[in-house]
Amino acid sequence: MSQLYDSIEPNIIDDEMVQKAVEEQCPEDIEKLVKREGINFKDVTELQLSFRNILQIDNLWQFENLTKLQLDNNIIERIEALESLVHLVWLDLSFNNIEVIEGLDTLVKLQDLSLYNNRISKIEHMDTLHELQIFSIGKNNLTTLEDVIYLRRFKNLRTLNLSGNPFCDDEQYMLFVVAHLPDLVYLDFKLVSDTTVKVAVLTYQDHTKPLEHEEAQALAQLEENQTKQKELEYHKAAFVEYLNGSFLFDSMYADDTEAAKLAHLPGVGDLLQAYPSWFVSVCENLFNYGLKEYEKREAEVSNFYESLHEALTANQQEGRKIILDFENRNKRVMLSYFCCLIHDFSICQLLISLRMRSKQAEYKEDILQLSEALMTLEMLISDQLEVRVKHITERPHIQNTGGHFAVACRDLENHHHEKLLEISITTLEKSVKNELDEDLPDDVRMLLGDKTTIVNAVNASHGSRLLKIDKRESDILTPKLSWSPLCTREPGKGPWQIFQNEIDRNRSRVKEIVQYIDNLQEELGNTEILDLTK
Repeated sequence: MSQLYDSIEPNIIDDEMVQKAVEEQCPEDIEKLVKREGINFKDVTELQLSFRNILQIDNLWQFENLTKLQLDNNIIERIEALESLVHLVWLDLSFNNIEVIEGLDTLVKLQDLSLYNNRISKIEHMDTLHELQIFSIGKNNLTTLEDVIYLRRFKNLRTLNLSGNPFCDDEQYMLFVVAHLPDLVYLDFKLVSDTTVKVAVLTYQDHTKPLEHEEAQALAQLEENQTKQKELEYHKAAFVEYLNGSFLFDSMYADDTEAAKLAHLPGVGDLLQAYPSWFVSVCENLFNYGLKEYEKREAEVSNFYESLHEALTANQQEGRKIILDFENRNKRVMLSYFCCLIHDFSICQLLISLRMRSKQAEYKEDILQLSEALMTLEMLISDQLEVRVKHITERPHIQNTGGHFAVACRDLENHHHEKLLEISITTLEKSVKNELDEDLPDDVRMLLGDKTTIVNAVNASHGSRLLKIDKRESDILTPKLSWSPLCTREPGKGPWQIFQNEIDRNRSRVKEIVQYIDNLQEELGNTEILDLTK
């Protein structure tokens, strides 16, 4: 179909084209309005750009809420510039010149994809399309039947069109596809019968069983990794990640080349047997303490939000009650006030005028009392929230023990260093006296050349491990500066944000009260009083 456009100049999608396309798909009764006032592309959910001789996809980023896009019957050569259309559910790229499946990674909501009648030779690069239900890739250049196995990852795929590809000429085509995709309902526009499924599964069971086993293993591994990642995130929230085991100890020696050499010295092996268990014990003690503190903190966070909600709700209800009482009370005042206005002026005019002024003064005083009551109520809730926020943000947590943890680790490392230095000097002395029986590697014997060399090596190793301890201490202590119970719900926000939220709420409420009182006073001031004494 696209060959029909060979004599026409190719197009690139531009603003004029998409504007015209949007106008054309509008109902006739509002098309003129759209042309006159324009339309916000963010409001467009469906867009048809078929038969426009488009060579290159571009300028669609404005349609961020698009769910359906038709680009069929053009001369498009590459799938590109679609990454912003993350809400797409339906995409038609049929009858184009596309050779490679690509550029679909962000379209994770896509359910219906048509690549019919293109030049594609391999099914690939669709891993993120987990929601895919309908896939048409018929009349392309697919020659390898085994490529269909790629589609097993799409667990929701029920309709598939492969017709017109070279591999369809294989006499085992249908059975192969159905055997490897047994959940298909329609294949090449035909309903897949239960009989076909049974025959296909039986015919290719030797091929599919290993696949099922591999997929089960992969799924189990994925679930295990997800569980570990979830557990790690939990530990990070408690500031104790990688403290439940030998992670920190192992990292101390991972890049320490001097330690690897010194380990060959006689007696160091025995020293290294005891050191890890002591070090790991200190880490695990902090780990267990940190988890307990985190649970307490989460409980306090929950109570904080609950009490915060209760306090604000009670305050709002009390404020509404005060205003309702004011309005009910002053309905009677104003009714009496206006009765005075329509009274027969020929009778007791002076008395009427005085009564009117009395009612006005009474209403004015009631407004002042209302303002005072609402402001007092706001001051009380503000004080209450300040106390609650201060309590939750100043609660001690695991960082308070971070320093003790680092001290304990340094003490162990210093003790180990002293023993290692002692062994190294003793070994050097034996080497000088030719009393060293052990056969040491050449690089280790080089360390025993003189006292300065061996001492520098031991100190360098010690310094490297202390840096790792310092780094872990910093990781524990640094979050103290930004930690907030709200971090579990608003990542990256510290205690200051809680106070700022309350300040903003208080300012907004005070402004609301002031505006309400000003409106009441303005209404009162606008009410004319007849001076009946004149």
